Amino acid sequence: HHCNFYPEIANFMRNFFSGGLKDNPHLAFGFLTGILRVAKESIFSGMNNLKTNSILDDSYSEYFGFTTEEVKDILHYYGKEDKYQEICSWYDGYRFGHTEIFNPWSVINYITDQCFPKAFWQSTGSNEIIGEIIATATPEITEGLHKLLCGEKITTYVDTSVIYPEIQNNPYTIYSFLLVAGYLKVAEIYSQNDGNFMCDVAIPNKEIRNLFIKKVREWFRDASKNDGKALEEFCNAFIQKNSQKIEQLFGDYLWNTISIRDTAVAKEKKENFYHGILLGLLGYKSNWIIKSNAESGTGYSDILIEAPDNRTGIVIELKYAENGNMDKACLDAIKQIEEKDYVGRLKQDGMRNFISYGIACYKKDCKVMLK
Repeated sequence: HHCNFYPEIANFMRNFFSGGLKDNPHLAFGFLTGILRVAKESIFSGMNNLKTNSILDDSYSEYFGFTTEEVKDILHYYGKEDKYQEICSWYDGYRFGHTEIFNPWSVINYITDQCFPKAFWQSTGSNEIIGEIIATATPEITEGLHKLLCGEKITTYVDTSVIYPEIQNNPYTIYSFLLVAGYLKVAEIYSQNDGNFMCDVAIPNKEIRNLFIKKVREWFRDASKNDGKALEEFCNAFIQKNSQKIEQLFGDYLWNTISIRDTAVAKEKKENFYHGILLGLLGYKSNWIIKSNAESGTGYSDILIEAPDNRTGIVIELKYAENGNMDKACLDAIKQIEEKDYVGRLKQDGMRNFISYGIACYKKDCKVMLK
């Protein structure tokens, strides 16, 4: 049905642009912005003398958001200079031409919201597109997304005139689309040839990383919904102290759903990746209250669960096993649970029974240890 709509809207836009811009005697200069040009349609044939500036061009580059100087001015005005590092790690990272740009919507919301950092941008556009990409990803794209989530760069062709229908057919256009839509940034440009660029792309900041992780998690939840029996077993194993069962089922999920080579990235970023998957699976239990420290921006990979079954409090600490030493990682995790007294926090919330797990992950393997 939407196929028939496409030519109709293209036709409407053609007449609209022609009447509103070209034949309008009161207009000397017009400016159209958007994320994707409808490059291969002739909707601009009703206008002439169009000049296109892409995300990689320098013209007007400082007008697409706040520059570093503008952000410093804003913080100075509100007496919040000490928040500069935080605002950089959360909302900076974009590059238009050679200009460093902050997401203006998020910066304004951050200031208005008493400088409490969170992902403001997710409520603006529809992030369905990330969900779609994750759901249809080839193993190669999955590997790419994993690298990006771990803070690495990917070298790819960027075609600034990619059109939406092409994304389904050609997985390589995914990175171009994510770039123009603001989900990736250009880290470096190597060469340019007729609108095609060879670039390094990366995730720009914490806000976008959180958004990706949220989408990966929703996808896990949806993809595994039809796998209710296994998920029910998986969650119940935590209550039943059946660490072997947890290990087996979590291992199966890692094995079947992600393609991971061990890449040279900071350990805590890897921990956050596995942590996201584990949260996605545990999210199956709608009556559990799940608290995750990584969500509050502290980056610790612990998960606290309050389950109504006999008022049970469960603590999970996840570690990435450097060099594959799983036993040591599990023991470190359990030691951390004791040092940080997570059980104390659950007691305050009225929990009566306590179970603690140390979980170690390495590539596609995991080990689970019950304290």
